[in-house]
Amino acid sequence: MDDFVFISIGAFLAAILTVPAGFGLSTILTPLVLLVVGPHEAVAIVAIVHGAHNGSKYVVLKKYVDFDAVRKYGIWLVIGAILGALLQNQVPDAPLLAIIGIFLIILPLLTMSEKWTGYKIPEANDRVGGFGSGFMGGLSGHQGALRAMFLTRRLPDKMAYAATASILALCVDLSRIPVYFVYRHEEILQHLTLTCILVISALLGVNIGKRWLKNLKVEWIQRGVMLGIIGSGFFYLYEATII
Repeated sequence: MDDFVFISIGAFLAAILTVPAGFGLSTILTPLVLLVVGPHEAVAIVAIVHGAHNGSKYVVLKKYVDFDAVRKYGIWLVIGAILGALLQNQVPDAPLLAIIGIFLIILPLLTMSEKWTGYKIPEANDRVGGFGSGFMGGLSGHQGALRAMFLTRRLPDKMAYAATASILALCVDLSRIPVYFVYRHEEILQHLTLTCILVISALLGVNIGKRWLKNLKVEWIQRGVMLGIIGSGFFYLYEATII
């Protein structure tokens, strides 16, 4: 029960922080859920929480959604998510954690290097970024940071960015959750109580996060989440070595 309380508080705080940032819920929450379940089950449980969180964000921010961006990137996100989710069920626990860890360490460094080098990802590569974001979302649940790399430059308005990111993330969640359920429905149902608690915590956090979105500079939150992503990457690599 103590673990449930700790994880639910973590979900609530993560939900608040990641509304302005547009990503990071899976990154923050998955390591917490790993305290009580295995890697594959953790990814599936967090996917359900992630889907509920993004659905709620879409409801409260839907008037700001840029549907041109949704149409442009959505199909590639969905294709990548389904393929990633299918592969996720074939990868053993330790390699899965190692893949996630390496990805989470390298990606923020690539993001930061854009500012150091002045290099910008060409718009023609956005389809690759969309597919890659969906694929990593299906494989590990960590879709947001890669999506942010190509979405933030297209949507500089923070409200449009957060709203559009929420519906794109929801597209990934609705694509990968059925695949997880087909392969691991028994494990998911065994942890239904934990899942429901986390969903409620995440939904409560959305309303507070919306207020933060209007008052805070999104760059501050993104930098904090980016550091959390790198820290989580090292955490996953450590977990991979002890399984």
